[in-house]
Amino acid sequence: MNIHIENILKDLEKDNFQAYLLTQFTNVEYISNYKPTSFAFCIIQENPIIYASGMDMELANRDSSIEVKEFESFDVMVGELKKEGIKNLAIEPTLPYSTYVRFRDDFTIDSKNYIDAQRMIKTPDEIEKITKATEIAQKSFLQLDIYNNGGSEKEVAFDLVRYMIENGAEKESFDTIVTSGANSSLPHAIPQAKSLEEPILIDWGAIFEGYCSDNTRTMVYTESQQEIWNIVAESHDKAIKAIKPGMKCCEVDKVARDIISDYGYGDKFIHSTGHSLGLDIHETPGFSLRDETIIKEGMVITVEPGIYLEGEFGVRLEDTVHITKRGNVIGDLPLNI
Repeated sequence: MNIHIENILKDLEKDNFQAYLLTQFTNVEYISNYKPTSFAFCIIQENPIIYASGMDMELANRDSSIEVKEFESFDVMVGELKKEGIKNLAIEPTLPYSTYVRFRDDFTIDSKNYIDAQRMIKTPDEIEKITKATEIAQKSFLQLDIYNNGGSEKEVAFDLVRYMIENGAEKESFDTIVTSGANSSLPHAIPQAKSLEEPILIDWGAIFEGYCSDNTRTMVYTESQQEIWNIVAESHDKAIKAIKPGMKCCEVDKVARDIISDYGYGDKFIHSTGHSLGLDIHETPGFSLRDETIIKEGMVITVEPGIYLEGEFGVRLEDTVHITKRGNVIGDLPLNI
């Protein structure tokens, strides 16, 4: 039995629950190494089991480290759980309501963050995969001929994804953002079929063996753009330097946010300072104003301050940080490209 299941069983015993229900694909994958393509119900108990779709049985039997049984119906599954004496059931917070209603009449149910707590701390193997995903993404970025290809935002985004796949990525870890000119003031802009303008903001990542990377770089060209870039770079660097175990996540956000506010652009920093990543591109915890999670060794969180001047341009700079005794940037791509 793997260490994650053992830890969750201890949590269940402590809180007087008999089983824990997972359906989110990456949670099932995290526990069993099997990533569903249709649906699955993972029941963590003394003898963990996954009820998988018939379409997935070959895949599940090949990849899963725990027992797999073909899902027949909710009635059958619920009946089997009740035969095992299960009366109370913890569920992941993301469980769909439509699934919850199938269980609520037969079990005492409460939402628990056991799986999130496990996924916050990355194992050495997970760090290695995130590092490899970052290396692939950064190598691919450097292959772009951003300045001379004369292509559109869409074409540059397409080229970057193609390079990542050619360099060993399974796919991009989210929809690649290539935006320029006034559209760069939109944090999640969609690449357009228009030629690149100034400045150019690119936010991209690769997936390697299931694990995500995430970087952002902004290329600036004018004195006013450089002024904003310098402020964001200072915020980025000082926030990373401040990171250490024992701090609260919100305290790191405050370091980054205070610097930008001191220059008079506090209201132009319109998102949190960062987020964890792993099997999902957005995991917990995050460097946000309200996240009081205590930083621990083994966490992996992005640092991505930004300033967005509506109708003019935006600047964001992002790196992924592995936390040991301090914050260690994953990858070696310079901020100033």
